[in-house]
Amino acid sequence: MSLDNYLFLYTKASLQNSAMLENTQHQHFILFKPYGYLSQFIYELKRKKKLLGEIYNFPQGTMAIGRLDEDSEGLLLLTTDGKVSEQIRSKKVDKEYYVQVDGVITPEAIEQLQKGVEIGFDGGKYITKPCRAFIVTEVPDFGPRAKKIRDERHGPTTWASITVNEGKFRQVRKMTAAVGFPTLRLVRVRIGNVYLQNLKAGEVLEVSNFNIDDATQKL
Repeated sequence: MSLDNYLFLYTKASLQNSAMLENTQHQHFILFKPYGYLSQFIYELKRKKKLLGEIYNFPQGTMAIGRLDEDSEGLLLLTTDGKVSEQIRSKKVDKEYYVQVDGVITPEAIEQLQKGVEIGFDGGKYITKPCRAFIVTEVPDFGPRAKKIRDERHGPTTWASITVNEGKFRQVRKMTAAVGFPTLRLVRVRIGNVYLQNLKAGEVLEVSNFNIDDATQKL
């Protein structure tokens, strides 16, 4: 085979491979992350941790968009498309959380949350931005948490909804503690216009896209 023919065939094969990669159908998933799992696939420290790969056989290259703390639950978006991940993470997207707090939360505390409260952040103090907050009277059936919430004999609890579009470390938990009602359980139910729907802990739903700015999915 002549050098010219070899180069022609090599270039043709390279172009075909590039086209195949460009046309690869990316996959997107909605997960109800259970309590006790990290929002990642790899953990390199010695202590044993539960990872997302133990929940579902995600395709190679899947990444979580954002994160939920190990002791938090609810809506987590995953994708094989890095561009989609970056687009969503770069937006100021509303994130709604249902929180079960210790005690009967008061209207005054809800008003404080709405206006912004002082929390600790990065070694200093931070005033949270105004947000939407209200008491939840009808709580979706999230099912029991893997680790039992403290016994009701220790006092009543209340559920509230808090929607923020910033993401300081453990922000929502710090906010409820700042107004005197520590969070016992936290479940994320919405990111933009993507809802948890009726998923149960550990369940996965594959979707064609996330419709972050298009209200087509419901809790």
